Amino acid sequence: MARRRVKKHTHVGARNGPTNAVPANTSASRSPKSMVIRIGAGEVGPSVSQLVKDVRHMMEPGTASRLKERRSNRLRDYTTMAGPLGVSHLLLFSRSTSGNTNLRLALTPRGPTLHFRVEKYSLCKDVQKAQKHPKGSGKEYLSPPLLVMNNFTSPASTSESSKNSKPAVPKHLESLTTTIFQSLFPPISPQTTPLSSIRRVLLLNRELPTPSPSTSTAESGDGSYSLNLRHYAITTKATGLSRGIRRLNAAEKTIRERPGKRSLPHLGKLEDVADYLLDPSAAGGFTSGSESEADTDAEVEVLETDARKVMSRKQVERMRSADGARGGKGERAGMEVEKRAVRLVELGPRIRLRMTKVEEGVGGGKVMWHEYVTRSKEEVGELERVWEGRRREKEERKRVQRENVERKRKEKGKKGEGEGEEEEEDEDDEDMDEDEWDSEGLEGDAEMDVNEDAEEEGEFDAQEGEIAAG
Repeated sequence: MARRRVKKHTHVGARNGPTNAVPANTSASRSPKSMVIRIGAGEVGPSVSQLVKDVRHMMEPGTASRLKERRSNRLRDYTTMAGPLGVSHLLLFSRSTSGNTNLRLALTPRGPTLHFRVEKYSLCKDVQKAQKHPKGSGKEYLSPPLLVMNNFTSPASTSESSKNSKPAVPKHLESLTTTIFQSLFPPISPQTTPLSSIRRVLLLNRELPTPSPSTSTAESGDGSYSLNLRHYAITTKATGLSRGIRRLNAAEKTIRERPGKRSLPHLGKLEDVADYLLDPSAAGGFTSGSESEADTDAEVEVLETDARKVMSRKQVERMRSADGARGGKGERAGMEVEKRAVRLVELGPRIRLRMTKVEEGVGGGKVMWHEYVTRSKEEVGELERVWEGRRREKEERKRVQRENVERKRKEKGKKGEGEGEEEEEDEDDEDMDEDEWDSEGLEGDAEMDVNEDAEEEGEFDAQEGEIAAG
């Protein structure tokens, strides 16, 4: 007897059922999530495909790292699934017929969309090959990077000097672009965010137009909006210690992480450990440039991160009163401050972007700004009337659809409940018939052919003999 089929797609207990439904995509409570997509998966080429993988790695952990695209997928497929999956940003890479690589950064579900042309890019593997000591992938990608933006708002002198040149990005669109890039990653609170969680830096630098020596300041602005993207890992080490102590601390950390590896320096030839602390090269090694002291500009003071015993409120008040009587600094009087040198190691990729267009909506809407197309006030007004007519037609279609849905719902409610129960029983019987399978994994004519072949070869006689003997 066939096993009764259990519906697992839309009923209670299913992944997307009422009890396990995806939470609502509210912009106030959710963290940003992104999808980096290749439009035309097999047509962009291997270099752009690798660039997409590098950008996904850079956007971790709030991105779909293992997304698989198909050539048949369209933009509508991704925008449809963005709501249920809680995706807030779409980064769409594509290649035009002329060979240019383009990037579209869109906010879901209503836009706007920023269009960029990728002028230059370097992959992560190219950046690592150029480094003497590249940084390996570790725990840096467990937390989002720290976003640093520079020159996103042009100064007043630049905007005044570009009046006689090509039209630059308006002020309100500069603010819009800044807001869109800021929303790519969750905000960081300096009071509550631990410093140990900030392991990467994403730098976005806008190149302001600079006047050339042969032209005046007013004629030099070309109205371009170019961005340079860099991705770094943050590494720190304690300063104020001798090289010998730092090497011992590094050896202790290596032994703790990998017990079988020997990393302690050989001190058998030395008479006293003080000889090693005063001269680390005496232990049979040479110091490298990476072990030298960092510049004073790269040093920061941080509070000691060692675990401490949790004190009650009375103990905290008693400690504050004692510190006040001694002229201390309150809670931080008992905390030790250590100096650490900060160093940035580039991870890649490097991308140079040039914004070409800003439009409303996702993948098709009213153009708010275009780098190569300028329109007069009459043309802008005509376009506004066209888009207003389209908006009214869309609202009218939605109204008609709502009326049709309500009418069908009322007609369906007038029918008796008995007919609905009979239809459900018939559907269950049909599902049971579909799930009935023979023991050989075949049915119909194929099953008869298998039985005839087994009878000719005498398999049934042998099985009958075994049953009689057993």
